Amino acid sequence: MAESKSVVIAALIANGAIAVLKFGGYLLTGSPAMLSEAYHSISDTGNQVFLLIGIRYSAREADREHPFGYGKAQFFYSFLVAVLLFGIAGWESAKHGYNAVLHGETAAAEGAASLLGVTFPAVWVNYTVLIAAILFEAYAFRKAYQGLQAEMDDHGWDGFVETFRKTSEVSTLTAFTEDAIAMGGAGIALFGIYLTRVTGNYIYDAASALLIGLLLMGFAVALAWENKRLILGESLPADEERRLREVVADAEGVSRIVDFRTVFVGPGDLLVTADVAFDSDLDTATIDERISAIETDLQNKEAQVRKVYVEPERSADASASAV
Repeated sequence: MAESKSVVIAALIANGAIAVLKFGGYLLTGSPAMLSEAYHSISDTGNQVFLLIGIRYSAREADREHPFGYGKAQFFYSFLVAVLLFGIAGWESAKHGYNAVLHGETAAAEGAASLLGVTFPAVWVNYTVLIAAILFEAYAFRKAYQGLQAEMDDHGWDGFVETFRKTSEVSTLTAFTEDAIAMGGAGIALFGIYLTRVTGNYIYDAASALLIGLLLMGFAVALAWENKRLILGESLPADEERRLREVVADAEGVSRIVDFRTVFVGPGDLLVTADVAFDSDLDTATIDERISAIETDLQNKEAQVRKVYVEPERSADASASAV
């Protein structure tokens, strides 16, 4: 959780700084596009605030109403970010770009800006702000990349696609995706404004705004889908769950496994339940010892295992219930 928090704070600092830069660019150029981008960055800053709320809320101790803790709060707030903020920002950007394509609107690239009595082409303000935005986003992206890379190393996952499908660290995943899209979006905007400046054709500027909006909307859907699987209660990936199952099956005194299940109750917080048939000649005290050993072995095998519930059955009873 500490790693996720540092990633989100880095993104919060970067997006806050970018919002200030873009708003300053708007004050200098009067560009409606730059004002729209300033609102977009303010929205991105709000994303990180929501994620921090989720991280803080999920750290609350378990109580009677939430016996397995509040870990799923991070899944909810990440889902909220994807749907409300990513979706809204994406829709507004796409709508603005679409209208610009239809009506020939573009950023104030041909105008002039004035600062401290010095007049210069407004397009250079746009260049400066967008390049600075890319640099700030690169800083936040590096932090998020390191967080996901640590997840990949811990679990032996092969690439970002597998990590995207399997990770339970949704705050890091959301920050990584947001930073990647924001950095790419700033690059697209920079290229579009440059082409419009060189060719005099507004369509490049307008089309870049539309493309950025479509990218945001697409990734909003993907992030919402990934959070949905965890909100609904996803198990550990099959290959990793199989290894935990083998730990139980190979434990001393275990005759067979009647039932075995895992579910994430928070980021990196795994609940394991098992109905286990023990050798019929074991007494109650010995079975209790075997269960304690199984719990310890599972937690040593997988760091995400926080709670283990083993329901003991004697082999004869298990065979009878199976019939």
